Amino acid sequence: MKKIIHLLIITCSIIGIKAQKSIAEKPRILISTDIGGTDPDDNQSMTHLLMYADKFNIEGLVSSPSFGDGSKEEIVKMINLYEKDLPKLKKHSSGFPSPSYLRSISKQGLRGNAPFEGFSKSTEGSEWIVKSARKKSAQPLWVLVWGGLEDVAQALHDAPDIKNKIKIYWIGGPNKKWSANSYSYLVKNFPDLWFIEVNSTYYSFFSKNDDPNILKSTEYYDHYIKGYGAMGKDFKNYYNGEVKMGDSPSLFYLMNGNPEDPTGESWGGSFEKIKYSPNIIVDGIKGTSDDIAFCSLIEFHFKGPLLKENSGKVPFYMETMHKKDIQKWPGSYLGDGNYALKYAPKATETLNYKFVSDIPELNNHEGKLNIVNLWPGKQHNTDYPLGNTWFTDQSDPALFEGKYQGGKTIVKWKNDILLDWAKRWEWLK
Repeated sequence: MKKIIHLLIITCSIIGIKAQKSIAEKPRILISTDIGGTDPDDNQSMTHLLMYADKFNIEGLVSSPSFGDGSKEEIVKMINLYEKDLPKLKKHSSGFPSPSYLRSISKQGLRGNAPFEGFSKSTEGSEWIVKSARKKSAQPLWVLVWGGLEDVAQALHDAPDIKNKIKIYWIGGPNKKWSANSYSYLVKNFPDLWFIEVNSTYYSFFSKNDDPNILKSTEYYDHYIKGYGAMGKDFKNYYNGEVKMGDSPSLFYLMNGNPEDPTGESWGGSFEKIKYSPNIIVDGIKGTSDDIAFCSLIEFHFKGPLLKENSGKVPFYMETMHKKDIQKWPGSYLGDGNYALKYAPKATETLNYKFVSDIPELNNHEGKLNIVNLWPGKQHNTDYPLGNTWFTDQSDPALFEGKYQGGKTIVKWKNDILLDWAKRWEWLK
């Protein structure tokens, strides 16, 4: 009997060890980033990723700049800095990938927005997403999107069989403005994707916080980064060293917590299921007085003259203001005298807009929309229904961090995240 009990204990121990090993298995990840564009926080997030590269099986680094001048070359620049610091990093862990490997998986995706349809033609980046997703593995491929969804949408359009092989964590918000067409394509055609859509939670990681017990983003560089390695020296070039890293919550999510349960606690936030993605149809001439939730898809529609299709010329633009700058959003001709434009407002505001065109029927219409601070807001009969695996920011008012929906589910972990990272900066002394 003792021998049997002893064997059972050994057997259970082996099973337990296997289970622990399985849980601790490195996640397979692919990054889609607009690094090198208008917002240098992607450079900061890439530094963070490279310093934790021993914790992941990195299978792709895709440049997907839906806006700005992002490029694969910017990814390679960051890898070159990593290469200089690698000897010191390797003294503390044997799991860091080689710079040559990281360069080999760096790919160029689409430069600019997808057209109204949400997809166009395959790119090196979208093809790499397909290739990575199709690898035989018991694990899913985590696609962490730091910018636009163009290459993800293109990959799914070209290879819909990868739908059940990938799990997506997307930093939306402002990126949704530039990616409205590709986002619309995904919710319409792939509502059953496993998808975490983060439109606001991530903001609280770098937003101003007066709590004296939370580390200050403005002070972290001087206390923990300054003077440490090539990557530390370079970090000063982005926001003068102030920590933003708005895309890093996608990594935090896989570093602490159970990533299979988005509703649970994790460094990358806690989320809730969403059953619909709001899609509001607005008459381009009349406008609407209804309140619209931020990050909703808004489709402006016009009737106008018949045109030759596929002329290549943008028939009209919508102009909006961002601070002191005019932003121009291209519209599309759908045929049969129908014109349309998709837009997604990123924040609470009174959105003033104006349409300009060489076509008199479309020119000079203007109006304003009232954008409110609760996503996804009320339902409409034109919304896109979603499946059971689409998640987004917590809507509980008690979890708002200031104006940021769901913000308290991540800001509570800020000290843990930054102090853990500080240990790695010490490695680069």
